[in-house]
Amino acid sequence: MKVNEIKLCYKDRITISNCPKITCCQDAANIYYSNWDKNEIQLQESFKVMLLNNSNIVKGICQISTGGINATLVDIRIMFALILKSLSTAIIVCHNHPSGKLQASQVDKKLTSKIQKACDFLDIKLLDHLIINSEGNYLSFADEGIL
Repeated sequence: MKVNEIKLCYKDRITISNCPKITCCQDAANIYYSNWDKNEIQLQESFKVMLLNNSNIVKGICQISTGGINATLVDIRIMFALILKSLSTAIIVCHNHPSGKLQASQVDKKLTSKIQKACDFLDIKLLDHLIINSEGNYLSFADEGIL
């Protein structure tokens, strides 16, 4: 009896020696912003995860959800399936605010807490949660002491 095989693959296949290393939140914000579709950043909210290896080298970025004007629904089970399947040891999550405001809502904080608890349980480092806007500005939960 045949069943579907589930497989994770890299779209562009960039070698690890050519991938950037994250040394601070500015590095992560710059990478997220440069890889965000500028035609959509002001239109609707999206949530992405940056997958890192043990040396904080970026393995890739994956979009987890796309929502409406001021919210997106993040199913952390889907996100952690990807994190575990990719054998990532650390992550930095990010979402955009189409309004341009760089303020963390209570919903943002609650989601971050939920992700942090799952990371702790699975021995994965949640290094930061970033909120970015269309101008490339960002808010770092780690720098703000929210994480």
